[in-house]
Amino acid sequence: MHARELWESGEIGARAARVAMTPLSWLYAGGWSVYRGLYDLGIKQAFDPAIPTICIGNLTVGGMGKTPVTRFVAESLGCPFVLGLSGYGAPRSEGATLAPDGPLDPAEWGDEPAMFRDWLPDAPMVVGRRRVLAAQIAAERFPDRVLLMDDGMQHLPLRKHVSILLDPAKPTNGRTLPAGPYREPRYERRRADLILPGAFGIVEQPLAFERPSGDYALLCALGNPEGFASAVTGMLRRPPTADRRLPDHDPLTAGTLFDGLPPDLPIVTTEKDWVKLRRRPDVGDRDIRVAVRKVRIEPEAEFRAWLTERLDGVQTKPHP
Repeated sequence: MHARELWESGEIGARAARVAMTPLSWLYAGGWSVYRGLYDLGIKQAFDPAIPTICIGNLTVGGMGKTPVTRFVAESLGCPFVLGLSGYGAPRSEGATLAPDGPLDPAEWGDEPAMFRDWLPDAPMVVGRRRVLAAQIAAERFPDRVLLMDDGMQHLPLRKHVSILLDPAKPTNGRTLPAGPYREPRYERRRADLILPGAFGIVEQPLAFERPSGDYALLCALGNPEGFASAVTGMLRRPPTADRRLPDHDPLTAGTLFDGLPPDLPIVTTEKDWVKLRRRPDVGDRDIRVAVRKVRIEPEAEFRAWLTERLDGVQTKPHP
């Protein structure tokens, strides 16, 4: 059973499994509270970055839509910025490295950094899961910019000056791991400066892609493939004839990737998957339709004013 099925399914087996694992979730939540308490009591000290730092985060395991929201925030900032991305699953994720100019190889830098480079080719980018080191590099190389992080809410060693949290008002399952998808107790929402949806809403724009006139196949490697499949099916008013879903951040390099996807069918995929698919030598034999997903935070003018006010209130000091 897939983890998301376990967490969300109404089937009796999944419900029984959630009940059985709930004591483990209590232990997990207790462990997180102890860890958090070390910072609250001052036993551990978070590193205060020398440049204003914004974090777009969530409390759950993947699939909440942080990346398109981060793109919107980047395009809404009225000041220069540098991106901070984890590069999950790629070799560069192990440390923190300033990415070179030009296109990025997702096998080395990660699919999301490669995608952001397509979107924002002139934006400097630091890639890696060592968030404190990434903030130090950003401040050293770009002292007059804002650091905009996609993810990192649970990285307590780094202080964030502005935290924007994506979390539904009424989640299907609010338990922590393993009985639910939450990486920290949901009451930790209080740490965020802004929760979406809330005072502002996230508005999905319709997926933009060349729509097939007949049958089609679906291919994706996402944290929430059901959401993508539902959006495509709803737009085309018919389900895919063939469907291939792989784990989030899968490299899509397997020689058997297209097995089961008839060669005469258009394949609808995501931008995140396309940055990997386009490097395959056999992709030219396929009709790939890349679905572009964009969101807005509304009301836009009020959100931009809120963000500007928050950043204006940030006080930083240089580190020796």
